[in-house]
Amino acid sequence: MPSTPRPLRKLGFLTIGLFDGADPGRGHETTLEIIELGERLGFDTAWVRHRHLQYGISSPVAVLAAASQRTRRIELGTAVTPLGWENPLRLAEDLATVDVLSGGRLNPGVSVGPPMHFAQVKDALYPDTADTEEFGYERVRRLLDLVRGKPASDFSGVEGFEVFSDIVQPHSPGLGRRMWYGGGSLGSARWAGEHAMNFLTSSVVKAEGAEDTDGQPDFAAIQLSHIREFRAHHPDGEAARVSQGLVVIPTDSASPAQRAKYAEYAAKRLPRTAAPQGPARLLFAPDLVGTSAELAERLHAHAAFRETDEVAFALPFAFEHEDYVQILTDMATKLGPALGWRPAG
Repeated sequence: MPSTPRPLRKLGFLTIGLFDGADPGRGHETTLEIIELGERLGFDTAWVRHRHLQYGISSPVAVLAAASQRTRRIELGTAVTPLGWENPLRLAEDLATVDVLSGGRLNPGVSVGPPMHFAQVKDALYPDTADTEEFGYERVRRLLDLVRGKPASDFSGVEGFEVFSDIVQPHSPGLGRRMWYGGGSLGSARWAGEHAMNFLTSSVVKAEGAEDTDGQPDFAAIQLSHIREFRAHHPDGEAARVSQGLVVIPTDSASPAQRAKYAEYAAKRLPRTAAPQGPARLLFAPDLVGTSAELAERLHAHAAFRETDEVAFALPFAFEHEDYVQILTDMATKLGPALGWRPAG
């Protein structure tokens, strides 16, 4: 099997934490159980995705606060928090608090753009300022400045019996180096590099640039161009951190029924990978399903994977808890080692 220029150093997974609207507690609890399982299996990172006004976790930061008290080693991240829903100052306080509670294990990932279905939600979210809110990179810059310790106020000192700080409290000095940007374009990759963030790249990119021999957009080549653009503009250059987040489903210990379910899931999603989708020309990567040996061969042949040493493989939507247990167990015991990874102690 061909070697990779960057041996896999960090193995992680991403879950959206689905729940039943009639019993939300159980869904949140199983998400915490999955994170605990990840730590026992030696995973380096566990990531949770925001789902606003859906039956998925709407407050990953709160969930990760709980996870921080039930784990001791695994790093905890958001992939990603859409900043259009957030006040950067308040989010900076929450992130710093959870980072302190976790002992410096938080990896906040963020993205830009207006909230999904903004026309329908703006009156609830920004009733007085919807037309003037800024949903671009400036919102990320504000968050970065606050997390990294720039003043949030022109007042500090004692007032009566109370002491005030001019920077976000608690201040967690290492958190600023663990901020991630979730991007799918050359522009976002460049911006993240210029602002010394880390870069999350997923199973969706904008179809720009690289094409295959048939003249069709080439997902792996496009993703690779984003990684190289990011590192070319980052102060750390080739050492800048990148994590890849494809949907990867190992089947080594799966039952016949599980294998059939996984194959059907991937087949239903495959047509969207044939061509760019929508006005933004979004290009989706196929889901990868198979034995760990088969998956390792496919990943080693993936141009973007070959230049990353961290992954956060996305768990499929709407599977059962026992399916996630099987997938994570195979990832840690079969696929990770096949990719050159070794579990954390």
